[in-house]
Amino acid sequence: MSYKTILVTEADGIKTIMLNRPERRNAMTPEMQDELITALEKAASGQCRVVVLTGAGEAFCAGLDMVHLQTIAKKSQPEHVADAERVSRLFRTLYELPKPTIAMVQGPAIAGGTGLAMICDFTLAASGVKFGFTEVKIGFVPALVSAFLTLQVGEKRARDLLLSGRLFSSEEAERLGLVNHVVHAEELVEHVMSLARCLKGNSPQSMAATKRLMAMQNRAWLDAALAQAMTANAEARAMQDFYEGVTAFLEKRKPVWGK
Repeated sequence: MSYKTILVTEADGIKTIMLNRPERRNAMTPEMQDELITALEKAASGQCRVVVLTGAGEAFCAGLDMVHLQTIAKKSQPEHVADAERVSRLFRTLYELPKPTIAMVQGPAIAGGTGLAMICDFTLAASGVKFGFTEVKIGFVPALVSAFLTLQVGEKRARDLLLSGRLFSSEEAERLGLVNHVVHAEELVEHVMSLARCLKGNSPQSMAATKRLMAMQNRAWLDAALAQAMTANAEARAMQDFYEGVTAFLEKRKPVWGK
């Protein structure tokens, strides 16, 4: 299958899915989200043993494409719901993939990009790479990613990261438990491939069963959390602060928030 926004390669049992919009810092569009879901589902049913997720160029993923966000004002409520459901399905597919997944974060991973990186089973990042859940900076709600973040770091730390919208380094991400290992940029590929080769030596059935067990332990909570998050995500798209935030970002000015 040919893709327009991602590159998919496979060698020696390792499938690499590369976000391929370097001119837009690999910012996600609905088309990219659909292609990622398809590629992940094919990996789940295919012969590969390990999946590596990375980005082309200098960035891992800049989150949702701001140009796409401009079109949201013209969408209907059912279309807002469909957008939220698509992102939820992407995150859930990645989280529950029966094959082990590795995020190779060579550059900034922002907003939904941080979500993609942290949901992988393993996250390896270059030293000094920036992460951040910056949605509140543009009047949006980091709804869907909040469920997975709370599972990983607990509510107190999740509130810090989500409400402040601050950027944080790969070193801090490692201390928080969002990144497994931080390595020098020039050593990142070799560390990822070394980990992938290690995982290939394990029983694929055992790893799939282990992942399934861990997902089942969180399923009831995650089902409820994502249902609430999809509603919040769709509702956030109708907030005046969201339109002001996106407009201000594109006009390169400070937003003027409502009360």
